[in-house]
Amino acid sequence: MKLNINKKTAVPVIIVILIGAILAALILSTGKSKKTDEHGSHTEQAEHADKEHHDEASEAEAATKGPHGGKLFSKDGYALEVTIFEQNTAPEFRLYTYLDGKPLSPAANNVTINLERLGGAVQNFKFSTEKNYLKSDAIVEEPHSFKASITAQHAGKSYQFNYEQIEGRVSMNALKRKQNGVETEIAGAVKLQSNLNLLGEVRLNEDSMLQIVPRLSGVVESVAVNAGDKVSKGQLLAVISSQALVDLRTEVLATQKRHALARSNFEREKKLWEEKISAEQDYLHARNAMQEADITLQSAQQKLASLGAGMASKGNLNRYEIRSPIAGTVTEKHISMGQSLKDDAAIFTVADLSSVWVEIAIPAKDLNNVRTGQSAKVSANAFDATAEGKLSYVGAVMGEQTRTAKARLLLPNTKGAWYPGLTVNVALLSAEVEVPVAIVNEAIQIIDEQATVFASYGDQLEARPVELGRSDGKYTEIRKGLQAGTAYVAKNSFLIKAELGKAAASHEH
Repeated sequence: MKLNINKKTAVPVIIVILIGAILAALILSTGKSKKTDEHGSHTEQAEHADKEHHDEASEAEAATKGPHGGKLFSKDGYALEVTIFEQNTAPEFRLYTYLDGKPLSPAANNVTINLERLGGAVQNFKFSTEKNYLKSDAIVEEPHSFKASITAQHAGKSYQFNYEQIEGRVSMNALKRKQNGVETEIAGAVKLQSNLNLLGEVRLNEDSMLQIVPRLSGVVESVAVNAGDKVSKGQLLAVISSQALVDLRTEVLATQKRHALARSNFEREKKLWEEKISAEQDYLHARNAMQEADITLQSAQQKLASLGAGMASKGNLNRYEIRSPIAGTVTEKHISMGQSLKDDAAIFTVADLSSVWVEIAIPAKDLNNVRTGQSAKVSANAFDATAEGKLSYVGAVMGEQTRTAKARLLLPNTKGAWYPGLTVNVALLSAEVEVPVAIVNEAIQIIDEQATVFASYGDQLEARPVELGRSDGKYTEIRKGLQAGTAYVAKNSFLIKAELGKAAASHEH
């Protein structure tokens, strides 16, 4: 059938055909773009969705963006795309190869990558075939900041590519560090002290305190000290009027006179017997009488001495002076003027506070880690004070109610800072272990929910994610991420973290 188309109808037909061709081209282009986006979702679906690290630092070889969102290097028709993939897996290299713009089987390539990091550390990677890409044989450790040297072989030809990417670095010269108080130390072996933290209470040292009782009944005539007063050994504390003391002193006086008479008779009878004037029997009788008088006098004097009372001066037979047997502080006073005292009443407590006890309760699960002689650090809860001491006693019996054993720490208290009754924290040194790499706790910063340390290389400070180990409150073991001998920011590392945030030098995880 022949179509008759005149000039008036030809123009609209041509326009329709052109519009259809353009729409078809757009549809094809969109479909192709969609396929490319699905294939390269590593970077297009979300920022760093497949955890590809891109840095716009200068590169030794020009690289473009590849179909999988990685760095694409090409030479003589051969192309290699480098990506770091870490979605739901540890970071690893994934390489895609092309020949004349078409995907090339990964098995047809032999590729190695060498990474050089700050400090001269080198990491080597070999690759194996995995689906449509080459997979590295090792993890790409953080930070992903390095110089990369790539060697690829295909069909008997060798290709060399190089590039550099930087992240997590801050540049700070020596002058700026000094101005900001940034100080570095060298990571190395440290002896960590493992502490057992417990609560304790300061108590009087019962080995250096005593209760004073009058040992004689009587009436209080005067009191010379009050609670809280410091006293010296032998210092007068109180005076009591005691009838019982009158009887004892009277007995001593009478015994002294009888003793003097018996000695006089003995000396006379001895002289007469030696001159053959009196009989020996009279001499022996006088000697026995004198010996009995000696014993009676000694007994009476010892009764007074046991009470701490001597013979009264100026005829005050009833005056009983109570004196402190030790130097210390009067911690308790239970006596007042005119009070009638019994002989067993505790009227004063005097304690030597130059040392105190700290009593702690040891849970059953920790008893194997506690022993006498163990060092401990004591910290006050109410104010800023610390001291060191040693365990002097660990109880052998568990409390029926608390299920804990009592332990006692002897603490020097020459300055009087540790008040009995004060609650304290006690850190017992339960173990000491040497670790090969440790850093001061102040050096650790948290970046992207990861413990991080800033390694120092000249003017460059680089964030290094680390795996932490044991800690004693001052130093922390580094199990992974920092080598012994590496300089790191030990003081004011938070300033470096702030600079890193300002520069947006680290990628988002």
